[in-house]
Amino acid sequence: MSNVHVMDHPLIQHKVSLMRDKETGAKEFRELLNEISMLMAYEVTRDLPLKTVEIETPICRAQTKVISGKKLAIVPILRAGLGMVDGIMSLVPAAKVGHIGLYRDPNTLEPVEYYCKLPADAEEREILLVDPMLATGGSASAAIRFIKKRGCKNIKLVCLIAAPEGAARVQADHPDVDIFVAAMDEKLNDHGYIIPGLGDAGDRLFGTK
Repeated sequence: MSNVHVMDHPLIQHKVSLMRDKETGAKEFRELLNEISMLMAYEVTRDLPLKTVEIETPICRAQTKVISGKKLAIVPILRAGLGMVDGIMSLVPAAKVGHIGLYRDPNTLEPVEYYCKLPADAEEREILLVDPMLATGGSASAAIRFIKKRGCKNIKLVCLIAAPEGAARVQADHPDVDIFVAAMDEKLNDHGYIIPGLGDAGDRLFGTK
């Protein structure tokens, strides 16, 4: 089964609490999501392979470490996932960015892909699929499935807040995908919202609530 990694760093937990507050406006909400995404990227990229190179410092020649050919792609699930891209790219500016958009069919209630644009070499890259909220897990699981259909094998799911139900759904559907979250909340309510959560991340991010 895939692993769920809950990042309990004090800075992350502090900023998540500020984002939960209903009085936090869109500007501060965006800034906090950007900061948390950058902090999470530090841990998500911990296993990137290194190689030894020789450089010349102002003092002497030295053997040092650099990242070894591992290429990343950040793929936000539209629209709220867009708020996590800049924070991650501030640490890995060479990453390519794709986009995936889904909607729920009103008749079947199944996720339908309406847009997917990935880097041309996406199958050679480690994919960081990003979305602030992992609620039922239906959209995330579908997005992973659509990305896998395009030949991508190395995928990590990065979310701000998750419900146990959503994490379990992704684990069951994609046991090869690791899940990184800043907080694992209590449950979903009858309307599919995370409790305690922070409301609709997309509306709060873009001021459309």
